[in-house]
Amino acid sequence: MNFYEVINKRRTIRDFKNAPIEDETISRIIEAGMKAPTNDHMRDWHFIVIRDKKVLLKLIDKIPMKISDEEVNAILKDWNLNDTCQQDMYKNAIPKQYRMFAEASCVIIPLFKQKNDILHPDNLSHLNGLASIWCCIENMFLAITAEGYASALRIPLGDEENRARSVLNYPNDYFMPCFIAVGKPAENINEIKQKEYSLHEVIHNDVW
Repeated sequence: MNFYEVINKRRTIRDFKNAPIEDETISRIIEAGMKAPTNDHMRDWHFIVIRDKKVLLKLIDKIPMKISDEEVNAILKDWNLNDTCQQDMYKNAIPKQYRMFAEASCVIIPLFKQKNDILHPDNLSHLNGLASIWCCIENMFLAITAEGYASALRIPLGDEENRARSVLNYPNDYFMPCFIAVGKPAENINEIKQKEYSLHEVIHNDVW
Protein backbone atom coordinates (compact mmCIF):
# COMPACT_ATOMS: atom_id res chain seq x y z
CA MET A 1 0.00 0.00 0.00
CA ASN A 2 1.17 3.52 -0.68
CA PHE A 3 0.91 6.19 1.99
CA TYR A 4 -2.53 7.49 1.08
CA GLU A 5 -3.91 3.97 0.74
CA VAL A 6 -2.79 3.35 4.33
CA ILE A 7 -4.41 6.63 5.46
CA ASN A 8 -7.71 5.71 3.80
CA LYS A 9 -7.68 2.09 4.94
CA ARG A 10 -6.96 2.79 8.60
CA ARG A 11 -10.02 2.15 10.75
CA THR A 12 -10.61 1.33 14.39
CA ILE A 13 -11.45 -2.40 14.46
CA ARG A 14 -12.70 -4.06 17.63
CA ASP A 15 -13.33 -7.59 16.29
CA PHE A 16 -10.26 -9.77 15.87
CA LYS A 17 -9.71 -13.33 14.72
CA ASN A 18 -7.31 -15.73 16.38
CA ALA A 19 -4.03 -14.97 14.62
CA PRO A 20 -0.45 -14.59 15.84
CA ILE A 21 1.76 -11.57 15.28
CA GLU A 22 5.49 -11.93 14.70
CA ASP A 23 8.12 -10.18 16.81
CA GLU A 24 9.53 -8.58 13.67
CA THR A 25 6.13 -7.08 12.82
CA ILE A 26 5.79 -5.61 16.31
CA SER A 27 9.31 -4.19 16.04
CA ARG A 28 8.49 -2.46 12.75
CA ILE A 29 5.31 -0.99 14.22
CA ILE A 30 7.12 0.39 17.26
CA GLU A 31 10.03 1.62 15.13
CA ALA A 32 7.50 3.61 13.06
CA GLY A 33 6.23 5.12 16.30
CA MET A 34 9.76 6.06 17.32
CA LYS A 35 10.14 8.09 14.10
CA ALA A 36 7.42 10.53 15.22
CA PRO A 37 8.28 14.10 16.22
CA THR A 38 8.86 14.73 19.90
CA ASN A 39 8.84 17.85 22.05
CA ASP A 40 12.30 17.48 23.61
CA HIS A 41 14.14 15.46 20.94
CA MET A 42 14.77 12.67 23.46
CA ARG A 43 11.95 10.22 22.56
CA ASP A 44 11.83 9.00 26.13
CA TRP A 45 9.20 6.43 25.23
CA HIS A 46 8.88 2.78 26.21
CA PHE A 47 6.47 0.10 25.08
CA ILE A 48 5.20 -2.95 26.93
CA VAL A 49 4.04 -5.67 24.51
CA ILE A 50 1.65 -8.15 26.11
CA ARG A 51 0.84 -11.52 24.60
CA ASP A 52 0.65 -13.60 27.78
CA LYS A 53 -3.10 -14.02 28.35
CA LYS A 54 -2.67 -14.33 32.12
CA VAL A 55 -0.96 -10.95 32.28
CA LEU A 56 -3.46 -9.47 29.84
CA LEU A 57 -6.52 -10.62 31.77
CA LYS A 58 -5.07 -9.19 35.00
CA LEU A 59 -4.42 -5.93 33.18
CA ILE A 60 -7.98 -5.48 31.86
CA ASP A 61 -9.93 -6.80 34.83
CA LYS A 62 -11.10 -3.26 35.68
CA ILE A 63 -12.89 -3.06 32.31
CA PRO A 64 -16.49 -4.38 32.46
CA MET A 65 -16.79 -7.71 30.63
CA LYS A 66 -20.40 -7.12 29.62
CA ILE A 67 -22.68 -4.14 29.32
CA SER A 68 -26.36 -4.18 28.37
CA ASP A 69 -28.07 -2.18 25.63
CA GLU A 70 -29.93 -0.31 28.36
CA GLU A 71 -26.66 0.69 30.01
CA VAL A 72 -25.22 1.82 26.66
CA ASN A 73 -28.30 3.93 25.95
CA ALA A 74 -28.06 5.48 29.40
CA ILE A 75 -24.43 6.42 28.75
CA LEU A 76 -25.34 8.04 25.42
CA LYS A 77 -28.09 10.01 27.12
CA ASP A 78 -25.79 11.06 29.97
CA TRP A 79 -23.15 12.20 27.46
CA ASN A 80 -25.83 14.07 25.47
CA LEU A 81 -24.84 12.39 22.19
CA ASN A 82 -27.52 13.19 19.63
CA ASP A 83 -25.68 12.64 16.34
CA THR A 84 -26.77 9.32 14.78
CA CYS A 85 -23.34 8.54 13.32
CA GLN A 86 -21.70 9.18 16.69
CA GLN A 87 -24.31 7.10 18.50
CA ASP A 88 -23.73 4.16 16.14
CA MET A 89 -20.00 4.30 16.83
CA TYR A 90 -20.46 4.21 20.61
CA LYS A 91 -23.12 1.50 20.43
CA ASN A 92 -20.55 -0.61 18.59
CA ALA A 93 -17.58 0.37 20.75
CA ILE A 94 -18.78 0.35 24.35
CA PRO A 95 -19.86 -3.33 24.58
CA LYS A 96 -16.58 -4.51 22.98
CA GLN A 97 -14.10 -2.78 25.30
CA TYR A 98 -13.13 -5.90 27.24
CA ARG A 99 -13.39 -8.39 24.41
CA MET A 100 -11.30 -6.43 21.91
CA PHE A 101 -8.30 -6.68 24.25
CA ALA A 102 -8.95 -10.25 25.37
CA GLU A 103 -9.05 -11.42 21.73
CA ALA A 104 -6.23 -9.27 20.33
CA SER A 105 -3.01 -10.79 18.99
CA CYS A 106 -1.18 -8.49 21.37
CA VAL A 107 -1.73 -5.40 23.45
CA ILE A 108 0.81 -2.59 23.35
CA ILE A 109 1.13 -0.15 26.24
CA PRO A 110 2.97 3.03 25.19
CA LEU A 111 4.63 4.97 28.00
CA PHE A 112 6.21 8.40 28.15
CA LYS A 113 8.16 10.18 30.86
CA GLN A 114 5.99 12.90 32.37
CA LYS A 115 7.77 15.77 34.12
CA ASN A 116 4.67 17.74 35.17
CA ASP A 117 1.24 16.99 36.59
CA ILE A 118 -0.58 16.09 33.39
CA LEU A 119 -4.04 16.48 34.93
CA HIS A 120 -3.25 19.92 36.38
CA PRO A 121 -0.86 21.60 33.94
CA ASP A 122 0.26 25.17 34.57
CA ASN A 123 0.23 25.89 30.83
CA LEU A 124 -0.08 24.14 27.48
CA SER A 125 3.67 23.54 27.29
CA HIS A 126 3.33 21.12 30.20
CA LEU A 127 1.31 18.90 27.84
CA ASN A 128 4.08 18.68 25.24
CA GLY A 129 5.03 15.17 26.31
CA LEU A 130 1.44 14.00 25.96
CA ALA A 131 1.13 15.61 22.53
CA SER A 132 4.34 13.93 21.36
CA ILE A 133 3.33 10.41 22.44
CA TRP A 134 0.10 10.77 20.47
CA CYS A 135 2.14 11.56 17.35
CA CYS A 136 4.01 8.32 18.08
CA ILE A 137 0.75 6.40 18.53
CA GLU A 138 -0.67 7.68 15.24
CA ASN A 139 2.48 6.50 13.43
CA MET A 140 1.94 3.10 15.03
CA PHE A 141 -1.70 2.98 13.89
CA LEU A 142 -0.62 3.62 10.30
CA ALA A 143 2.16 1.03 10.52
CA ILE A 144 -0.31 -1.52 11.94
CA THR A 145 -2.57 -0.89 8.93
CA ALA A 146 0.34 -1.18 6.48
CA GLU A 147 1.25 -4.54 8.04
CA GLY A 148 -2.24 -5.90 7.36
CA TYR A 149 -3.38 -5.74 10.99
CA ALA A 150 -5.91 -3.52 12.72
CA SER A 151 -6.03 -1.69 16.02
CA ALA A 152 -8.27 -0.22 18.67
CA LEU A 153 -7.45 1.93 21.66
CA ARG A 154 -8.84 2.69 25.08
CA ILE A 155 -7.88 5.67 27.20
CA PRO A 156 -7.64 4.59 30.86
CA LEU A 157 -10.78 5.25 32.87
CA GLY A 158 -11.02 5.56 36.64
CA ASP A 159 -8.44 3.35 38.39
CA GLU A 160 -7.30 1.54 35.22
CA GLU A 161 -3.91 3.23 35.01
CA ASN A 162 -3.09 2.42 38.64
CA ARG A 163 -4.07 -1.17 37.91
CA ALA A 164 -1.83 -1.19 34.84
CA ARG A 165 1.10 0.14 36.84
CA SER A 166 0.65 -2.53 39.52
CA VAL A 167 0.41 -5.34 36.95
CA LEU A 168 3.13 -4.15 34.56
CA ASN A 169 5.49 -2.61 37.14
CA TYR A 170 6.51 0.44 35.13
CA PRO A 171 8.16 3.41 36.93
CA ASN A 172 6.10 6.07 38.68
CA ASP A 173 7.40 8.86 36.46
CA TYR A 174 6.07 7.19 33.30
CA PHE A 175 2.52 7.77 32.14
CA MET A 176 0.27 5.47 30.08
CA PRO A 177 -1.92 7.40 27.60
CA CYS A 178 -3.83 4.38 26.31
CA PHE A 179 -4.11 0.63 25.75
CA ILE A 180 -3.64 -0.45 22.11
CA ALA A 181 -5.17 -3.71 20.87
CA VAL A 182 -3.57 -5.16 17.71
CA GLY A 183 -4.91 -8.07 15.69
CA LYS A 184 -6.09 -9.43 12.38
CA PRO A 185 -9.58 -8.14 11.58
CA ALA A 186 -12.34 -10.72 11.93
CA GLU A 187 -14.27 -11.75 8.84
CA ASN A 188 -17.42 -9.92 7.73
CA ILE A 189 -17.12 -7.01 10.13
CA ASN A 190 -19.89 -4.45 10.01
CA GLU A 191 -17.75 -1.41 9.42
CA ILE A 192 -19.01 1.67 11.23
CA LYS A 193 -19.62 4.60 8.88
CA GLN A 194 -17.26 7.46 9.44
CA LYS A 195 -18.62 10.94 10.01
CA GLU A 196 -18.80 12.71 6.67
CA TYR A 197 -17.37 16.18 6.28
CA SER A 198 -16.61 18.71 3.57
CA LEU A 199 -13.07 20.00 3.17
CA HIS A 200 -14.60 23.25 1.97
CA GLU A 201 -16.21 23.66 5.39
CA VAL A 202 -13.10 22.94 7.48
CA ILE A 203 -10.33 24.70 5.53
CA HIS A 204 -9.98 28.45 6.22
CA ASN A 205 -7.48 30.41 4.14
CA ASP A 206 -5.56 33.12 5.98
CA VAL A 207 -8.40 33.85 8.47
CA TRP A 208 -11.53 31.98 9.65
